Amino acid sequence: METIDISHHTSRRYNQELEEVRNKVLTMGGLVEKQLADAITGILEGDSAIGEAVVTDDYKVNALEVEIDEECAWILARRQPAATDLRFLVAVIKTITDLERMGDEAERVGRMAIQLAQRERPKDQYRELRHLGELAKEMVHNALDAFARTDVEAAVGTRAYDREVDREYESIMRQLITFMMEDPRHIPRTLEIMWSARSLERIADRAKNICEYVVYLVKGRDVRHTSWDQVQAELRKQNEAGDDQ
Repeated sequence: METIDISHHTSRRYNQELEEVRNKVLTMGGLVEKQLADAITGILEGDSAIGEAVVTDDYKVNALEVEIDEECAWILARRQPAATDLRFLVAVIKTITDLERMGDEAERVGRMAIQLAQRERPKDQYRELRHLGELAKEMVHNALDAFARTDVEAAVGTRAYDREVDREYESIMRQLITFMMEDPRHIPRTLEIMWSARSLERIADRAKNICEYVVYLVKGRDVRHTSWDQVQAELRKQNEAGDDQ
């Protein structure tokens, strides 16, 4: 497992500044995780109050994004970081952007929970969203954990879940389209489920992005537009080369 240490400076204050930024990113991630979990619960349990809380609390995520962004700008201007420190701040700025957008998607799911709570619930209790929601939550949690530990191997492992999320999402879309064709009376409710599924799939995509930022932070390699199989092969080759030295 390859990680980095951001607390290696002779200036204790500089170390504190970077650690504060890191902790705030993880706090923001924790808020997004809670938003996501609550939004899914709101739909599955038909609880509009939980959905309303998700919508109302979105401002907390937005406020943290602004706060962290300002702190990063201050460090860039005052400390003029280079190498790992610079990559860390770039990764943070990108990560909080994705976290804020995850929060927006969770808010949308919360709004769908409010609307679906007012409709007659199907016998399956929206089971099509349950597995997709669990996958999305796991990806977000693991991506944040990889970021916290700057763990490339964990990031690579988490990124692989995206394919399963995509397969699950496509399966849900096919099922729901068939359901609407068979019974047009349920089209409004089915569309809301589709929009919720789309938001969950996008959240997983954002989690994938965070994994890519971890690779960039540790390896200095931008893998955003690179085949993940190729990335894994390159990392294995680097690890084997390191073992031979």
